[in-house]
Amino acid sequence: MRTRPATARTSVVLALLALLVAPLLLPASAGAATARRFQDWAPASEATITPGVQMYTDGAQCTANFVYTDRRGRVYVGYAAHCAGLGEATDTSGCDTPSLPTGTKVRFAQGGNLVSGGTTVGRGRLAYSSWETMQRLGTTDADTCDYNDFALVRVQKRFLGAVNPSVPFFGGPTGLSSEGAPAGSQVYSYGQSSLRPTTLLSPKLGVSLGAFGEWSWDVYTLTPGVPGDSGSGLLDADGAAFGTLSTVAIAPLPLSNGVGDLASELDFARRHSGIKGLRLAAGTEPFSALPLG
Repeated sequence: MRTRPATARTSVVLALLALLVAPLLLPASAGAATARRFQDWAPASEATITPGVQMYTDGAQCTANFVYTDRRGRVYVGYAAHCAGLGEATDTSGCDTPSLPTGTKVRFAQGGNLVSGGTTVGRGRLAYSSWETMQRLGTTDADTCDYNDFALVRVQKRFLGAVNPSVPFFGGPTGLSSEGAPAGSQVYSYGQSSLRPTTLLSPKLGVSLGAFGEWSWDVYTLTPGVPGDSGSGLLDADGAAFGTLSTVAIAPLPLSNGVGDLASELDFARRHSGIKGLRLAAGTEPFSALPLG
């Protein structure tokens, strides 16, 4: 996970108050929308390649955000472009930092930790990297370079029977969020860092601190995102996908996370990846914010 420079935020008090009281205010029916079911997805209870699965690229471990499809029925799993980067943790510009090329092998795994690389549950190849693409295009806009941090791995055909697009624990996504997560609203995520000692800490409840320009949001979660969680997806209060975990802040809000705006990242990928009909796959399981704790 990259370290982002310190920034000032005006919504801190509101957000911290929301973090404390929001779990008490959520209605029991929050986000109970049921997503369309796909007969070609593995049952959620049996799938091993889902949002939140660990992804290993040339020794680096990150976490999948969501599942995507294209016009030809091919299946992709998303994570952060910096997970295939070759720079240091403090390198934040995707327009300047070297990156592994498309075609690079990526391994999906479960149960990985500091000692073990986990059990392999699938394989794929890097099909798109915003970093590599911005360098090819000669992108120079600072915000785009710093916060467009999105990549896609195409799942090999022989592992397609192991894929389900539902987010573990929470269900969803119910679709792609069009408005993001306003300051003070609830957010949900599922991280699978190999640094985390138990998957009991993988489901994360948090609060949005608001937008950070066009490309990014700041969030706080009760168990903050750590290295290895990079790339994991964020759901808004209604269970729609709105972001991808990218950075951790040191100050002025220690352990807050920078989250890429998925709608912007996906729009950029649609225009420049060459993947026709790229779209987010909705979960087969209904989203539910409760019970948590």
